[in-house]
Amino acid sequence: MPAAGLARRIGLFDATMIVMGGIVGSGIFVTPADVARSAGSPALILGAWVVGGVAALLGAFVYAELSSARPEVGGQYAYLREAVHPLAAFLYGWALLLVIQTGGMAATAIAFARYFRELLPIPLGEGAVAAAAVGALTVINCLGVRAGSTAQSALMVLKICALAALIGAGLLFGGAAPSSGAPGSATGFGAALIPVLFAYGGWQTACFVAGEMKDPRRDLPRALLLGVLGVIALYTLVAFVCLRTLGADGLARSSAPALEVMTRTLGRRGALAIAAGISLSTLGFLSQSILTAPRVYFAMAEDGLFFRAVARVHPRTRAPILAIALQGALAIAIALAGTFEAITRYVVSMDFVFFALTAACIFIFRRRGVRGTFAMPGHPATTGAFIAICAAVVLSTWRADPVHALAGLGITLAGIPAFFVWRSRSAARTDLQS
Repeated sequence: MPAAGLARRIGLFDATMIVMGGIVGSGIFVTPADVARSAGSPALILGAWVVGGVAALLGAFVYAELSSARPEVGGQYAYLREAVHPLAAFLYGWALLLVIQTGGMAATAIAFARYFRELLPIPLGEGAVAAAAVGALTVINCLGVRAGSTAQSALMVLKICALAALIGAGLLFGGAAPSSGAPGSATGFGAALIPVLFAYGGWQTACFVAGEMKDPRRDLPRALLLGVLGVIALYTLVAFVCLRTLGADGLARSSAPALEVMTRTLGRRGALAIAAGISLSTLGFLSQSILTAPRVYFAMAEDGLFFRAVARVHPRTRAPILAIALQGALAIAIALAGTFEAITRYVVSMDFVFFALTAACIFIFRRRGVRGTFAMPGHPATTGAFIAICAAVVLSTWRADPVHALAGLGITLAGIPAFFVWRSRSAARTDLQS
């Protein structure tokens, strides 16, 4: 059932912009170079983006079925709570609040600050600018989901325009560079998929605000599919123009491929334009994070598994302002401390563990006879394929960075005693009331 007090004010367009905003950050402007270094040949470079897009589409299909069957506030948290166990759901929300979301927000805010200070030199450090950006967007979202989703949609449209400008400049004004590249290999292609899959991640966050959509059973599955398909088109075209303009070798050597493409095609004006585009893109991603994730903490508090005050909504704006403010305060603290880069690496592997676990919810719900208006095409083969992709990402991150992966696991498991403490308090409160 939808959470009492939250307002249903999000339509299909805003939901689609939320899906796209959760995926498109600053990474697409630099990731093509990482992919080129690993994949080598032009065919494998483009192939990695196509395969990654297919994987993202499978994930969108998974969440489309789950969201149509259980269109509740909290999204992934609610699926895990009902299909697996409240502890699994709590650990997901715990990791989301302490590391995944707040650390990612801090990193994104710092990225925004770096580009913003290049465009408009001001006597403030990166941390201060980042904190100001988080604070301003937090206030906007406290004004209500309508204000937050409108700001998010506007920023997403500007992000699409920035990517379209990059694509147009590369296609219309960029010459075709020699593109031989290094010999490709299966190992290199597998390594290239890791940053691609990370770049495509984030579609699931739209499910967090299902309880505030006008018609979540109809609009959320559509938004997931439209949003992911739109991002696949944008990402593949960006990779193509970077490859066409710089060549495979030049792309692999580049540290800022989007900036280099715009500089080659439009000169200094192009460089300033793409810097502004990257700045807007990071701000839009930050806005989407502030809009969506607090609904998970709200759902946890409603279940009695978090501070009860976090479940309150403002009587006028009908927004969970304490949940929004809590997340914003933690993100600001991390940004000012400057430790966000290490923190965001801690739970990369855990994030994909929860993706796989959430996909498994389809098997559980179907066995119980719980069906929605959308069905995962090709299930169980396609659902199994998505789970296998998630497992491969987890194994790759553990091999590449076992220290940070272990730290992420430790932070997540530290939530187990917290879960039992809050559950016992909730049970005691219920006994007193009865």
